[in-house]
Amino acid sequence: MQRIVIDVLGDLGGAVIDGLGRLGRAALFFGRVLGVSHRVLRRFGQVTREMRASGVRSVLIIVVSGLFVGMVLAVQGHDVLQRFGASDSLGVLVALSLVRELGPVVTALLFAGRAGSAIAAEIGLMRATDQLSAMEMMAVDPVARIVGPRFYGAVFSMPLLAAMFSVLGVFGAWLIGVRLIGIDAGSFWSQMQATVDFRHDVLNGLLKSVVFGVAVGLIAVFEGFHAAPTAGGVSSATTRTVVISSLAVLFLDFVMTTWMFRG
Repeated sequence: MQRIVIDVLGDLGGAVIDGLGRLGRAALFFGRVLGVSHRVLRRFGQVTREMRASGVRSVLIIVVSGLFVGMVLAVQGHDVLQRFGASDSLGVLVALSLVRELGPVVTALLFAGRAGSAIAAEIGLMRATDQLSAMEMMAVDPVARIVGPRFYGAVFSMPLLAAMFSVLGVFGAWLIGVRLIGIDAGSFWSQMQATVDFRHDVLNGLLKSVVFGVAVGLIAVFEGFHAAPTAGGVSSATTRTVVISSLAVLFLDFVMTTWMFRG
């Protein structure tokens, strides 16, 4: 029994040490990415190409998910609000839920699964086929040429996709609440406009999405850049990107929500 406890503690300690080591390497890698930012942003055409590759190709899943999330919120919200005679407040409930929370969080989770995994796999494949090593031999910095544009493409794409998700969610709620259930359209929109504050709600939601974009983008490029140069290594990097990004988004969401809306 004592031997089992020692083995478990040893494995746990090893996992913690390995995790802290990866966290430290990720922080140093983030510093490298920031250090080449001026070079990356001067060639903004590369960033826009990566925005098309990661952001535009994620639009379909964001649009469909946002629409159905808004519709589900309308159905569930109306059922709850009706019990308290507050059905006219459905627009406020849906808008605040989407702008503050569901828009940034669900968008980041979908982006991590769709675009983050693709970024990690693409860079990992470059590592496996020695393309990154070839760039270094030709005195071309792969962090500035490959990593930076993909990182900033994710950072710039995330708030745009989150805003699109929220807009489609509100539209879906309007379809169900006003067109199907029969809530007064004037009450739906007027209460939403009177309650949702641009600075406190909308800008804080966009700030969340920017932070999530930094987290997901960094994890994707870090895992891909440091993937083992084998098929299994690329597969593991892709899987770690999705898992770690999802956990990071949920953790950051809790921290930022506590800070933004504590009072």
